[in-house]
Amino acid sequence: MLFVVGFLVVFVCVLGAYAAHGGHLGVLWQPLEFVIIFGAAIGAMLIASPKHVLSKIGAAYGMALKGSRYSKADFLELLTMQYTVFKLIKTKGMLELEAHLDHPHDSSLFNRFPTFVKDHHATDFFCDYLRMLTMGAENVYQIEDLMNEELEVHHNEQHTVSSTLTAFGESFPALGIVAAVLGVIHTMGSINQPPEVLGKLIGAALVGTFAGILISYGVMSPLAVCVKTLHEGESRYFSCMKAGILACMNGYAPAVAVEFARKSIESDFRPSFAELEEAIQNTSVS
Repeated sequence: MLFVVGFLVVFVCVLGAYAAHGGHLGVLWQPLEFVIIFGAAIGAMLIASPKHVLSKIGAAYGMALKGSRYSKADFLELLTMQYTVFKLIKTKGMLELEAHLDHPHDSSLFNRFPTFVKDHHATDFFCDYLRMLTMGAENVYQIEDLMNEELEVHHNEQHTVSSTLTAFGESFPALGIVAAVLGVIHTMGSINQPPEVLGKLIGAALVGTFAGILISYGVMSPLAVCVKTLHEGESRYFSCMKAGILACMNGYAPAVAVEFARKSIESDFRPSFAELEEAIQNTSVS
């Protein structure tokens, strides 16, 4: 929603001010200039990006349009889920978890937390490390190092996508100049035409520069920044699981372990202690 509002603000302000100064909006409609700019930008991205990165570009733009993947309620659910799991470990032991870990998407335990169980990456991350604990892994520092390594790999994958989108956005001003230069070349080939014809040709050429700069700094580059910010927010979801699991391994009570996890969440999405306590009580009752 914010993307749509921002998009409208950019174009209404720029084009509205241009029209208010007496400019003719029809002059700005130069389809071939846009074909040159967008075609070259997309072609350059295809050259620069491996197939596995290109497959994630559409999903990244979709994420930017939808906004933050996780809400405060999702983090509250994640904390409640961790408390439930850690309490089960404390009261009945690790072996009680095995059936739930083998088939988490069919588990009566995890299906009580729909947002978490629908996120396959998060579910695999959480269950994989708990499964290691059931297999006898006890060294907290080694598990933490392994978690950091996996999160770093995930971060690098996301960074590759956001950096590709950044490069894509930054290419538009230069490609706008390419379109403008081609327009000038075309104009020079028509130098014997009357001034009104030359004026239209020069105006069409300059639209390329205008369009490239506006599309870059008004749309594509902000989109790349948005994707990067959302990716960083997504990483906090995994850091929350990491903090909880490590606290559980260190022998803390379930309530204390989830408090470690709660403190790892950024303030805009972090539930209060009272909210978490109420959610835990409601889950226990149900």
